[in-house]
Amino acid sequence: MSINHRLMTEADFQGALERQTKLRVFKDDHMIENGGVIVRFDDSTVVVQSTVSDVGYYSRTDCEFFELRKR
Repeated sequence: MSINHRLMTEADFQGALERQTKLRVFKDDHMIENGGVIVRFDDSTVVVQSTVSDVGYYSRTDCEFFELRKR
């Protein structure tokens, strides 16, 4: 079973980037990304890669990011 941990601070995003943990991304209460990892982030954008050719760019203000942690 997984635990969802919401990413909100710079330290949260940096930790998820270093651990390469799987993410879920929500926008307007709909899941728009599942299973990708953070490749890069800045103050306004988070870059998530799901496969070699699937890269998504998501707004930090418009989306919610959750790290999936093992129990």
